[in-house]
Amino acid sequence: MGSAIFFLGFAAFLVTGVPVALALALGCAAFLIATGNSDLLAALPRYMVAGLDQFVLLAIPLFVLAGSLMSQGGMTESIMRLSRALVGRIPGGLSQVGIVASMIFGGAMGSASAEAAAIGSVLIPAMEKEGYPKPYAAALVAVASMMGPIIPPSLAMIIYGALTGTSISALFIAGIVPGIILGLALMAYAHWQAVRHGYAISEPMSRSEKLRAIVEAAPAAMMPVVLLAGIMLGWFTATESAAIAVLYTFLLPSVWRTLTIRVVYNALWETAFVTAGIMIIIGTSNMVAFVFAMEGLPQTIASAMLSISSNILVILMMINIVLLILGMFLDLVAILILTVPILTVLGKQIGIDPVHLGMIVVLNVVIGLVTPPVGMCLFVTSAISKLSIEEVAVASLPLLAICIVVLMLVTYVPALSLFLPSLMRP
Repeated sequence: MGSAIFFLGFAAFLVTGVPVALALALGCAAFLIATGNSDLLAALPRYMVAGLDQFVLLAIPLFVLAGSLMSQGGMTESIMRLSRALVGRIPGGLSQVGIVASMIFGGAMGSASAEAAAIGSVLIPAMEKEGYPKPYAAALVAVASMMGPIIPPSLAMIIYGALTGTSISALFIAGIVPGIILGLALMAYAHWQAVRHGYAISEPMSRSEKLRAIVEAAPAAMMPVVLLAGIMLGWFTATESAAIAVLYTFLLPSVWRTLTIRVVYNALWETAFVTAGIMIIIGTSNMVAFVFAMEGLPQTIASAMLSISSNILVILMMINIVLLILGMFLDLVAILILTVPILTVLGKQIGIDPVHLGMIVVLNVVIGLVTPPVGMCLFVTSAISKLSIEEVAVASLPLLAICIVVLMLVTYVPALSLFLPSLMRP
């Protein structure tokens, strides 16, 4: 009964337009008052502060700052030129460029919405000019931007690691193979669409242009390689790699050439704004964990799911269905906060590796970024393309089907997530 009061209170506040963090806190307060534990209201701020007192969370503002500096330092155009040099002459040249640019940017920004805005503002008008249907261009950019939170560094993985105590380094390494598989699958679909509809191939680049594009963008493209190599070789932790990322970004030629007080100010302001929103929600997550612990909710829901079936394949399917449905209505961070405590208990009972479970959860919540009615990346690209959200959502359906297939592969073939992290273990 108490847990129902929390969820009803949270849903009611959310529907009325209350921000997610405040809705979570008010839902917790409603639970304590309704269950006669109003004296514990004074403890909620202490739980909130305790939720933020984690060293791993330092990685969030640092990775956000690195991504913001790269975006405002003109790296979007450089990475687009590099992608054009690499895949521009493949059928569907510009669509292939967008996917490869998203893979490269995903290893630098870690944020899907920021990636969709940065790449979409350049690519969508260019694709329209070359004869691509605008809804297809907007949908492709939105879905390709999903690779931002999958290919490390990933803010979603940092939050999952902070909530569960799972190694963030292992999660980062685990995201490499699924991210590449998704990228290659999207490229195959773009190739098929280009051949089918006769989409234009990008204009050829001269040898000197290709060389210049590679020289300009290679340092930025190598950043995720440097970070992952350092983590795998034990030179620094995932949290320390965030500080390395900021220093590395400052040393990029295209960034320090455009570095002004205004650019740094804007990057710091954007970092503070984004980080504050994430941290407030993470803080309230500890309040939610406190409420869940009082009710024994994770154990209750885990037992209920196991009573339906003890088959691990069926349970994994149920997890995917629930997370995909939640992704249609809730923000990525809110889904992690509400479900991870429950899924952690369930994962232990059925013997799922926490890194594998983390990849399943992250893929599900990232797909939620491109599913209506609350798909953030769809809203970003629809605003850039000046199309309705419905038009972009319909055009994204075949691409979403590809994402679901990749999700099923990652869910039922654990080696795709666990092979590379296993190489880190002594």
